[in-house]
Amino acid sequence: MHNIHIAGTGIWYPDNLITNDELVKSYNSYVDEFNEKNKAEIENGAIELMPHSSSEFIEKASGIETRYVIDKEGILDTSRMMPKVSNEDEGRLSIHAESGILAANKAMAQAGVTSADIDAVIVGTSHAARNYPAVAIEIQTELGIKGYAYDMLVGCSSTTFAINNAYSDIASGLANTVLVINPEISTPFVNFTHRDKHFIFGDACAATVVQKNSKSTHAFKIIDRKLHTQFSNNIRSDFSYLNRAATDQKTIEELMFDQNGRSVFKDVCPLVASLISSQLEKNNIDPKNISRFWLHQANGKMIRLIASKILGDDNFDPDLVPMPIKQFGNLASVGSLFAFNLNNDLEAGDKGIICSFGAGYSVCSIIVEKI
Repeated sequence: MHNIHIAGTGIWYPDNLITNDELVKSYNSYVDEFNEKNKAEIENGAIELMPHSSSEFIEKASGIETRYVIDKEGILDTSRMMPKVSNEDEGRLSIHAESGILAANKAMAQAGVTSADIDAVIVGTSHAARNYPAVAIEIQTELGIKGYAYDMLVGCSSTTFAINNAYSDIASGLANTVLVINPEISTPFVNFTHRDKHFIFGDACAATVVQKNSKSTHAFKIIDRKLHTQFSNNIRSDFSYLNRAATDQKTIEELMFDQNGRSVFKDVCPLVASLISSQLEKNNIDPKNISRFWLHQANGKMIRLIASKILGDDNFDPDLVPMPIKQFGNLASVGSLFAFNLNNDLEAGDKGIICSFGAGYSVCSIIVEKI
């Protein structure tokens, strides 16, 4: 049995907050402008009338009330409807590295480690900043860390899959301490002109120090890991370097984040509940002995349904399943780590589950115990 721990975590999010009311006001203004501009085509049936959104619709559909974003002005500008960002450039740090370093410094401080203690850096994200060089190597250099570093991508399970890789590297003897960083700058890839998508994501970053035999007072021992993937097109993005050379051209809108929400809900909820239930059974742990379920912050209804299936009870204590989605929105792969970081005041011996699920479909569940 390996004594490998989550020794500390850190989170970062931007200062810019957008409420549902602000987002809806912008979206509905865009809709009114669109419908007026295309009035004749709408009347003859060539173009569909765009419907308004509402704060009530957003909260009922997702449980989201606010989100933090890298650029508020561009998102709310009806002539733009997307954040303003700069291209990647060798003359400055990438936005992923900037946010990653801020989160990493907090995680390292909580874990009680310095750059000299770290043997590797793994960056896992749903939205790659660039093809190469790896953002992990960029961060490694900025923090003065020796050893090795690499990027990986598994959609909204990138954070937990990266923690799993860190565990495996330590268990195999490659490293003793690994810094896992998960920058999720999602808003540049959101279609803010689409009623069913414009409210979903916020921007954020999380970092985790995974360490063998940690002495941190914040440490949680990793008891078990369970991973699962199965192919699905229900969450998809076709954006890549191939687009430039493609002979079958697609619009930017067609290349962006897209999902069939109803199918995802129907497929993923029972899949995740079954995976966690079987994992607990394998480890002889009663679900009622789990003190926290830190689940992927995809959707409030999904989170509650998954928890109720595992517990066999619809009336569970809401503190058992933290939902920072209300404040931060869907944070892609770092949602479960935000839930963990903000709600892990457990006593020694208490157990919890960190679980992500997303495009792929991919699922990773990690059982931890406070030491």
